Amino acid sequence: MSPLTPYRLLFARPGTRAFTLGNLVARLPMGMFSVSAVVMIASARGSYALAGAVTATGLAATAVVAPWTARLVDRYGQARVAVPATAVALLGGTGLMLCVRFGAPDWTLFAAYAATATTPNTGGMSRARWAHLLAGDPAALHTANSFEQAVDELCFMLGPVLAAVLSGTLFPEAGMLAGSVLLMTGVLLFAAQRSTEPPPRPRTASASPVRAPGMPALLLAFLATGAVFGAMEVVTIAFADARGHKSAAGAVLALQAAGSCVSGLLYGSVLQTGAAPESLAERRFPRCVAAMAVLLTLPLLAVSLTGSLPLLAGALLVAGMATAPTMVTGMTLVQRRTPEGRLNEGMTLAVTGLLGGIAGGSATGGWVVEHLSPEAGYAVPVLAAALAFTIAALGASSAGTVQPVSTR
Repeated sequence: MSPLTPYRLLFARPGTRAFTLGNLVARLPMGMFSVSAVVMIASARGSYALAGAVTATGLAATAVVAPWTARLVDRYGQARVAVPATAVALLGGTGLMLCVRFGAPDWTLFAAYAATATTPNTGGMSRARWAHLLAGDPAALHTANSFEQAVDELCFMLGPVLAAVLSGTLFPEAGMLAGSVLLMTGVLLFAAQRSTEPPPRPRTASASPVRAPGMPALLLAFLATGAVFGAMEVVTIAFADARGHKSAAGAVLALQAAGSCVSGLLYGSVLQTGAAPESLAERRFPRCVAAMAVLLTLPLLAVSLTGSLPLLAGALLVAGMATAPTMVTGMTLVQRRTPEGRLNEGMTLAVTGLLGGIAGGSATGGWVVEHLSPEAGYAVPVLAAALAFTIAALGASSAGTVQPVSTR
């Protein structure tokens, strides 16, 4: 069977191509906004510290607001909530652009960017549609989750590059403006596909996903995994800058995402026979995290032994190949462990954990770079991955048997 066959079968289902296209347009800006905000604020105010503080505030606000937005999506439906929530978020983004352009006080930047926290989790909504459409077909759901992870990696490869090009070649606000237009357009296209939308759950007796068996450990594992990503980004930028090639850092990091994107697509085309994929996820998740921890030693060895940026790029390409399988199996477990009727909320909590980890990893990686060296900074992702493995292994042994979430 061709590796592409599972994907052909997946998109042969009515309505799947339309909602996927809309979601892809909506998801691309997710990799644009932070870079756009940093470039825009730093260009106008001459302070990367201010730009970083503003984006960190937006991240913290998102961590608080996103689960509530997802809960409303579960309760009232994707179309009814996602469109107005996106409109509110874009008002915040527009306010930020105006405040920067017209020299408003610094505090207004924080307030405006915090308002963007209502942006819906478009990736989570797409995964929820697949879970609804593919209920009872775990092999196809495995392929869909793998595809969604590959899309995430693709967007985080292309988004920052697009934002940097637009803001650097046109005008500082160009990246934020383009991202806003893409987000609203994509959400409208996605929301218009009503035939594939999961039915709302206006009343559910289900407890919060945080209280579900096995979920606390899983969310902690996502938090530690996010620290891997956050630390790797900051440390790689610092290492490239120390070698006089700061502009190459984006391309080097893109190779890590490329490795993850390719492995995600391949992962989705295998393991289609035998036991149901979700029944294997409990055992597979700790193994994937362990593989990620082992492969992350390659960048550490590359910079410690050679100090070569090209060798680091190759090491990141290989190390990235463990990311997608880890995230796919993790999201499969989130889908299994989330109580019925709260799937969007459960997946958004996982994303929130990742965001919190990214923030913590960035801060830790930056501290190590500043007080020790960029080379030493590459130990931070390895330690974070080792912590994620420990949590995943302990969680797998204590989770017990968890019933799959019903999406009917």
